[in-house]
Amino acid sequence: MNVITPDEKAKLQARLDELVANRPIITNRIAEARELGDLKENAEYHAAREQQGLEEAEIRRLEERLSSAQVVDDARMADGVVFIGSTVRIKEVGDDEIETYRLVGEISEDDTGDVVEVTATSPFGEALMKARVGETVRVNAPRGVKRFEIVEIL
Repeated sequence: MNVITPDEKAKLQARLDELVANRPIITNRIAEARELGDLKENAEYHAAREQQGLEEAEIRRLEERLSSAQVVDDARMADGVVFIGSTVRIKEVGDDEIETYRLVGEISEDDTGDVVEVTATSPFGEALMKARVGETVRVNAPRGVKRFEIVEIL
């Protein structure tokens, strides 16, 4: 299931718009490089074509993601239950250190360092989904099973 927050949808749409707006620029770069002559040994041409291919693939990925995404609205989010967009404070069972995590549909690039983003499709995200304050969730980690207590939902 492809569930994202309204903020994540806006970021994906902004990135898609940026890539679509860049299409004419890359097309012009290819045309200018083509005018330089021999295409076999034309590094400018090959670099522009490679960038075009990468950006077109990213455009298709973003369009597919946005078309199949379900946007979580605040009305669907129940109080006291972890859902996509929720920020939770947890601690590992047997440890007193409390850490803050945000459950997201897709990892963003703006890392503040204060909150660790966890995707809903990861084992940790799946364990957090629909948990309540006071519950202990079980996560199957590569180095064994870990248990975390939900301390607070912000």
